[in-house]
Amino acid sequence: MPVIDTTHDEENLTLTLVAEFAAPPQRVWEIYADPRQLEKIWGPPTYPATVVDHSLTPGGRVTYFMTSPEGEKFCGLWEISSVEEPSRLVFRDYFADEDFNAVESMPGSTNTYTFAEVAAGTRVTYESTFESLDGLKTVLEMGVVEGSTGAINQIDELLAKG
Repeated sequence: MPVIDTTHDEENLTLTLVAEFAAPPQRVWEIYADPRQLEKIWGPPTYPATVVDHSLTPGGRVTYFMTSPEGEKFCGLWEISSVEEPSRLVFRDYFADEDFNAVESMPGSTNTYTFAEVAAGTRVTYESTFESLDGLKTVLEMGVVEGSTGAINQIDELLAKG
C-alpha cells in the first residue's frame, strides 16, 4: 500500500497524506500530467474519474467527474497556480456543478503535491489546506481520507503496467 501516513491538523487546517512509490519522480509526475493516466487513479476505485479538460500549467484548469456505482456524477475542478515538473504541483480544488463552476457552498482547498526522490523511488506528500475548520471537518466526515487513500493506492497498479 503506497499510503504510509495520514494526518490532519485542525489548528493549521491541513490534511496530509504521504505515499511512496517504486518509481522515479518523473514517472509518478507523468500520471498527473497525462489526463488518460490521471483518470485511472483519481477518485476511489468504485468511482472512476473522467477527465474533461486538462491544462496543467499556471492559470490552467483540470475538470473532471467521478461516476458512482449507481451512475451518479460528481464534478470537480482544479485551478492550477504553480507547476514545477517533476517536483511540485499547487492548485485549488473545488467541488463543481455540471458546468464545472465551483460550488461555493462546499469546502475548497489549496493543494500542494510534492514529489521527492527517496531510496525506494518517490515519496509524494499530498497536503490540502482548508479555509476553515468546518471545511476540513466536512471533508473528513465525507470520507476524504478513505477515498483519497483508495485513489492513491491505485497508482502502484498503473506503474506496474509500465
